[in-house]
Amino acid sequence: MTDEHTGPLPVVAIVGRPNVGKSTLVNRFLGRRAAVVQDTPGVTRDRIAYEALWNGKRFTVVDTGGWDPQAEGLGASITRQAEYAMKTADVIVLVVDSQVGATETDLAAARVLRRSDRPVILVANKVDDERSEANAAELWSLGLGEPHAVSALHGRASGDLLDLVLDAMPEAPREQDEEGGPRRVALVGRPNVGKSSLINRLAKEERSVVDSVAGTTVDPVDSLVSLGGEEWRFVDTAGLRRKVNTASGMEYYASLRTEGAIQAAEVAVVLLAADEVISEQDQRVISQVVDAGRALVIAINKWDTLDEDRHYQLKREIERELSRVKWATRVNISAATGRGVSKLADHLRAALASWETRVPTAELNTFVRSLVQETPPPARGGRAPKIKYVTQADIRPPRFVVFSTGFLEAGYRRFLERKLREQFGFHGTPIEISVKVREGRDKDGKRG
Repeated sequence: MTDEHTGPLPVVAIVGRPNVGKSTLVNRFLGRRAAVVQDTPGVTRDRIAYEALWNGKRFTVVDTGGWDPQAEGLGASITRQAEYAMKTADVIVLVVDSQVGATETDLAAARVLRRSDRPVILVANKVDDERSEANAAELWSLGLGEPHAVSALHGRASGDLLDLVLDAMPEAPREQDEEGGPRRVALVGRPNVGKSSLINRLAKEERSVVDSVAGTTVDPVDSLVSLGGEEWRFVDTAGLRRKVNTASGMEYYASLRTEGAIQAAEVAVVLLAADEVISEQDQRVISQVVDAGRALVIAINKWDTLDEDRHYQLKREIERELSRVKWATRVNISAATGRGVSKLADHLRAALASWETRVPTAELNTFVRSLVQETPPPARGGRAPKIKYVTQADIRPPRFVVFSTGFLEAGYRRFLERKLREQFGFHGTPIEISVKVREGRDKDGKRG
């Protein structure tokens, strides 16, 4: 069976109360470890979409936070995310822990789902052997038909379950969204700077769970938003606390997801909190974006909350702490009130335009020759290197190769970068300059 459908994919929502193994089942569907899994209830808090493939059929799997109709506070926000996923899904998979049996929460979920016009598949998870199947049979009491016994952790009967999911899918997805090619934006920053609040402001709905507890977002969350008359795909990521190689457990996998989101993006918005000192964590996030070679916009959130003293201090901090990325475009915003948020689109477009800029070779060499005549490279070992030729090897980001008769000091390479930016712009993008040494020859053919 081959799926040649190129429009929007059917959506399968995986729902259930906390810690029944939803994310483990999602990973089993995907055939890889994509969703964050940990033995702590509530690790998944937002609805996260992944593309899956089974028997030649592509579809979208949506992992959701634990659903609890009686939840309050953060739990209520998670529940709303799960309920929204159910409303927009083509097939709903309700996961129940067979070892625990049907709880009051499971019964409440079943009452809601019995009224749904979507196909509902009941999964009795954690059935690791035949002896456990009797526990699964007790879930007939939920009134959702036959409970399908699986072990998401060990893969038992997962293939049969996927066959059932495919059989339950409609011929066409319910929601026919227009297919386009929205630019991919990673929204990154340390915990609790307002990333999820900004996503919700942009999406004009509660797309990401927002809570005053730092670290609410664990997985990257995709959102298609309309901004400045254009559609963009924003990915809200986990707040980065420490380097991946020093993180552990849930944070380790969240860091990997964030790193992956940056790599998959074209431009990153690094969100800083105006009411907090620019920290080492902020610097590390910016370094990740630069090292990945992605276009960069720095958005300073909570700008409207500052008094005059903090305005002055922040200005000094920016000059001092962000001096190495003076080229990054900056915008002051308030995710809470929406102030300045509309300006993001112009900054994103400008950064992407620079990221994709190619300078004609003739124009580039004319400029560099003139520059070198005015300021030649410093001598090294008693001999000054000569720059023979410069070419732009690539874009996204712009990469330049300098052919020289000798090594160019790091200071001179930084000088070249600064002058290239002054001449050709490159606002909002890192640029890379590498040197290839080719020894010159004098008139007698001897190497010089």
